[in-house]
Amino acid sequence: MSRLIIVSNRVAPISEGGMAAGGLAVGVYDALKETGGMWFGWSGEVASTAPHAPKIEERGPVTFATVSLTRRDYDQYYRGFSNDTLWPTFHYRSDLTNYDRHEFEGYQRVNAWLAHQLIPLIKPDDVIWVHDYHLIPFAEALRQEGVTNRIGFFLHIPFPASQVLTTVPPHEKLMRALCCYDVVGVQTEPDLRALRDYLEHEARGTVSSDGRVNAYGRELRIGAYPIGIYPDELADLAKAGQDGRHLKNLRQTMHERRLIVSVDRLDYSKGLVERFRAFEKLLEMSPNHRAQVSFIQVAPPTRADIQSYQEIRHQLEAESGRINGRFAEMDWTPIRYLHRQYERAVLASLFREAHVGYVTPLRDGMNLVAKEYVAAQDPEDPGVLVLSRFAGAAQELDGALIVNPVDVLGMAEALDHALGMPLNERIDRYQRMMETLRRNNVSVWRDTFLSDLRAVRQ
Repeated sequence: MSRLIIVSNRVAPISEGGMAAGGLAVGVYDALKETGGMWFGWSGEVASTAPHAPKIEERGPVTFATVSLTRRDYDQYYRGFSNDTLWPTFHYRSDLTNYDRHEFEGYQRVNAWLAHQLIPLIKPDDVIWVHDYHLIPFAEALRQEGVTNRIGFFLHIPFPASQVLTTVPPHEKLMRALCCYDVVGVQTEPDLRALRDYLEHEARGTVSSDGRVNAYGRELRIGAYPIGIYPDELADLAKAGQDGRHLKNLRQTMHERRLIVSVDRLDYSKGLVERFRAFEKLLEMSPNHRAQVSFIQVAPPTRADIQSYQEIRHQLEAESGRINGRFAEMDWTPIRYLHRQYERAVLASLFREAHVGYVTPLRDGMNLVAKEYVAAQDPEDPGVLVLSRFAGAAQELDGALIVNPVDVLGMAEALDHALGMPLNERIDRYQRMMETLRRNNVSVWRDTFLSDLRAVRQ
């Protein structure tokens, strides 16, 4: 069987007990560790000079091949066009989009350089699977150097409506490059509709009912491939951590109070400010919850050198301080805002402890936290998931309480509903969602995508 090469912006080896990682890292690593293969990308290091060749490291069935970036490359490719232009646009925040032509040129240059670094490691029958918005031009760069292998692309974040995407000046160059892949996957059917709309109306291409595309002189296939998790592994991890130090300390401070938990990267797409205000509204409209429920928000730092992320951190600190100042008592702090990272096992056990999982992004590709919260629950006494309709997971998890994250009152009402939900209803909702998680686990995501990619004629 042909070898699998995974390409992503960051290569982030994780372990079951290691530091928690984002959805891409969890999904990619879980997919790769079962089949073996190579994971290629940026090491996360910024160096004074670019390396001549990737650093190779073997860990069990996985070969890690990593390179560092120069400061100029980091600023233009990663900090600039990827995260100051594409990220806000793809999350429908054109008001936060900044575009600089030199940064786009840097984005293209770094993609071409990364492709050149990978080429000596490619074997003729390798299947190459490229991940996320940082690497849209990667296949085009490989093709220009004569690579004929099957190459697939998966977008972990939302694909925006064409009216939004066209606000990025080089959108046509990006989409021409995207069509150099053999298979392009997105998370959900709404994302797929948006991609199809662009290809048909902006690119003047054709898209058949089975996802076959002719555009920009290329033939490819598009489809929705919702990423999953291994729910039973996550459940075992959550159960094993119930007697750990962190959970014991938490229980001592909770004094039998009920617990609402959110875990998100510190990012403006996650709807954190609206979430805090909805919890405040809950305490305001339902005084019976005061001193009876606490809300823990874990928000690990991310992209701290980008101005908009600094602003959201300061805003959250101010909001949590204001709300705590308004409602706190001598022995009760309503919001515990934790701006730090925790190990995956600790978060899994925290999910199991929580009566409510509070996952309300303004826009998200999938949001594996929602799936992990469900998987972590005690089957005999499960908690309730409150989930934004704009998270990709809402397309699958019909046992959640679905909310609109800009409706602060509606979210407060959903929290109240969740906290008062009877056991039989909680169990029914949990069982339905677990059936979905098992049916669409990460192996299914990987195997379905790779089956479509391997079916392409090389």
